[in-house]
Amino acid sequence: MTTLVLPDKRNDDELEALRSRVAELEAALAERGAEVARVQSDLEAFRITYRQHVGTLHEQLDNLELEISEAELGELSKQVESGTRDPSQPPTGARPAPPPRFTSDAVRKLFRDVAKTIHPDLAGDDIARDRRHALMVEANRAYALGDEAQLRWILHAWEKSPEAVQGSDREAMRLRFTRRIAQIEEQLGLFASDLAALKASPLGSLKAMVDDAAAKGKDLVREMVTRLKRDIMVATNRLDAIRPPR
Repeated sequence: MTTLVLPDKRNDDELEALRSRVAELEAALAERGAEVARVQSDLEAFRITYRQHVGTLHEQLDNLELEISEAELGELSKQVESGTRDPSQPPTGARPAPPPRFTSDAVRKLFRDVAKTIHPDLAGDDIARDRRHALMVEANRAYALGDEAQLRWILHAWEKSPEAVQGSDREAMRLRFTRRIAQIEEQLGLFASDLAALKASPLGSLKAMVDDAAAKGKDLVREMVTRLKRDIMVATNRLDAIRPPR
């Protein structure tokens, strides 16, 4: 005797599998988002600490070097005759203001199309309303800048989103799940790029060096502070030697 699987049963199983996949990916997305936020927080805390201990000393040394250059130039100017300004140098003065940007008719029409499509008043629930509101904020910003490409991207992103699918039948549900999966996978890819960019940034690279040194029992920040203080003392002595005695 042959057992037949009814089409509805297969559809229900497919929807359940898609629903489970969405839940799995949303959990991964939340975890990855928390990781990005943690790395950002760690880098900000490190930036503040580095600024307090090292950054101010760098600024002090830079100012001393600038004073040394100015003092050396002043001494040199006493030994040569002053001349007229080099005619090859452009005269100083304020640069002309850039011409104003005007919003084209194409941008206005595109913005109206976006607004009619994603306006928050068209939302069926609070989640969809929040999503539409966020996109409208981006659309308003793009319109203010006359950014036609960004407006087209917003409209395209909405048309591909699960929220754009209408209906409550099985096919509509399947399409919403499928689009949500693609949406989350794209967001996961963006989070991965964000993490890589944070770690590869100058601040991220510096923090990694400090952390690696700390793991080996070395205090890299303290070494930087010691070296900078020594350089500041040397620069101070140079400046005192250049300046005429009072």
